[in-house]
Amino acid sequence: MAVTMTTAAVNHISQQIANRGKGVGIRLGVKTTGCSGLAYVLEFVDDATPEDKLFEQGGVQLYVDPKSLVYLDGTELDFVKEGLNEGFKFNNPNVKGECGCGESFSI
Repeated sequence: MAVTMTTAAVNHISQQIANRGKGVGIRLGVKTTGCSGLAYVLEFVDDATPEDKLFEQGGVQLYVDPKSLVYLDGTELDFVKEGLNEGFKFNNPNVKGECGCGESFSI
């Protein structure tokens, strides 16, 4: 099982952690919400927990809890700029459907 990050995502996360002034990485997870069932959650990690699965790329540590990893296996985390908008994009091969607004997905 693996989760990867693009160079753009690694660079953005590194900059955000540096701006914050603390933290060992970020945690990617899913939560039940929205009209399709699941939504992505990103948060800074100050102290890693032993049950989290660690993926490191370009010096950035990405933590995923075991329950979320089932839904995120094979996902590539990207950071994209499209016109005036920018944000994370989740290239998840497990997704079977998404809601119209793009905020939630189903497996």
